[in-house]
Amino acid sequence: MRLPHPLYGLYERRLAASLPKDGLPRHVGVILDGNRRWARSVGESTRHGHQAGADKIADLLEWSEDVGVEVVTLWMLSTDNLARSADELEPLLRIIEDAVAALAATGRWRIQAVGALELLPDQTVKALVAAQDATSRVSGLHVNVAVGYGGRKEIADAVKSFLREHADAGSSLDELAEAFDVEHIAEHLYTKGQPDPELVIRTSGEQRLGGFLLWQSAHSEFYFCEAYWPDFRRVDFLRAVRAYAARERRGGR
Repeated sequence: MRLPHPLYGLYERRLAASLPKDGLPRHVGVILDGNRRWARSVGESTRHGHQAGADKIADLLEWSEDVGVEVVTLWMLSTDNLARSADELEPLLRIIEDAVAALAATGRWRIQAVGALELLPDQTVKALVAAQDATSRVSGLHVNVAVGYGGRKEIADAVKSFLREHADAGSSLDELAEAFDVEHIAEHLYTKGQPDPELVIRTSGEQRLGGFLLWQSAHSEFYFCEAYWPDFRRVDFLRAVRAYAARERRGGR
């Protein structure tokens, strides 16, 4: 629902004021979906759509800070996206590199690259690692940039990491099988040490996860928004947080 501008501002302020002080998510995952469809809807190029999506990210991080979120995970590029044509993928990678560098340059947020970096071009990896290193001591909002990310690959990588760790320690296959537990997966995920996302938001009207944080989202609440990512507004974010706060959290029980 699009309200006239004066009414929109009033509605947004009331919505923000209505959020409870407690019971808000610590970790929010966001699937930034709909850039290409948004570009088509306004008669622009795919590159323009990706750039508009990148330009929206800082707004989201500010809104997240305002409500006390501690961790935000942004799905910027999936492993499946790596199969796109070079004509689309290469400009998109440059946009991602520039966007992550701009986020790091603010000095406000701690950037962490999560994904299969070995699948990415060297230039992209260098940009992600540089942003991560430059912000490693920042104490503000923790921002995971999921680039070259796939949930199934993350779980496979976690199992491989566990097996290598214990093989190096001299454990036998039987000992590994006997000791293996679900917690060992969590200890080797890209997001190890972080709280699991309590809220996962997907824009563009698609109602599926598509492989995003498969392990970590087992008890997440999901919010699907009709707006394409470049059109995502603060009021849309606040509605998602309000919906989360209104739900009865049972932790899978």
